[in-house]
Amino acid sequence: MKEGIVEKADKLAGYTAFILIILGVIQIIYGEYISKSIALTANGIDCIGDGFVSAVVWIGLMFFKRPADKRFHYGYYKMENLASGIAAVVMIGLAIFIAFRSFNQFINPHPVETPLVGAIIAFIAAVIALSLGVYKFRKSKKSKMSSVKLEAFNTIKDGTASGLTVVALVLSSQGIYIADGIVGLIIAIIIITIGFAAIKESSYILIDACDGECVDMSYSIKQIAQEFKDVKSAHIVRLRKSGPIFQGEMEVEVSDDMTIKEFNKIKENVNKKIKELFPEIERVTITAKIKDSLDNK
Repeated sequence: MKEGIVEKADKLAGYTAFILIILGVIQIIYGEYISKSIALTANGIDCIGDGFVSAVVWIGLMFFKRPADKRFHYGYYKMENLASGIAAVVMIGLAIFIAFRSFNQFINPHPVETPLVGAIIAFIAAVIALSLGVYKFRKSKKSKMSSVKLEAFNTIKDGTASGLTVVALVLSSQGIYIADGIVGLIIAIIIITIGFAAIKESSYILIDACDGECVDMSYSIKQIAQEFKDVKSAHIVRLRKSGPIFQGEMEVEVSDDMTIKEFNKIKENVNKKIKELFPEIERVTITAKIKDSLDNK
């Protein structure tokens, strides 16, 4: 993967984290202490949560450029997954609090102060988040990194939640205060759902589980290796995800008269082809299985 692409991706994630957290703080302060809007407060918390997701991706991309050392032989990539899991637990706790308050607003709705001003704040947040999300999604196609693409979708999701908040506050301005509680509950459910998904994904990665995208990628890598005429077959492909990158191992069957120089050339060509199709794969360690030795077993 090109260094320039990673650098641009981490800058975008860093800027997004800062912008979303600032927007979230503004919405929480205004929603909690001025307008008394549950939906605006919930959207502010969701905004900060999405800012943390962007920050986690930014941290992961920063560690992406750090080399492995004596203590961390495989690099620091999983720091991103650990931070993501911790952030998700915090956000779920806040979402439960928001859900409780939203339910109270749904049962016993109270007036929302200056709802149109709150709607303007939420609208600005929606426009900024959607613009950032769409821009990053287009850029993610160049990097082809799953974490960058996920972060782009997460920012778009934040813009959508802000749009729902605008609707709730406009309805509140017409005296339909129950809308504030309904949207607050919707946002809380969204946060909890995404939070549990983030915890599940982080846990799987931390214990080196391989499913979904990883399984499909393993099959594709096996097919790539077998396209080379000197490779009889590829028997084992193991992948492990660490932060935004994948690392792997593969065993290939070659003839017993192949020289080390020839095998090194095959490894180089196979890895080159793999990285062309999957830039997020940092390395695949390829070992040889000699055909004759397999037949004698």
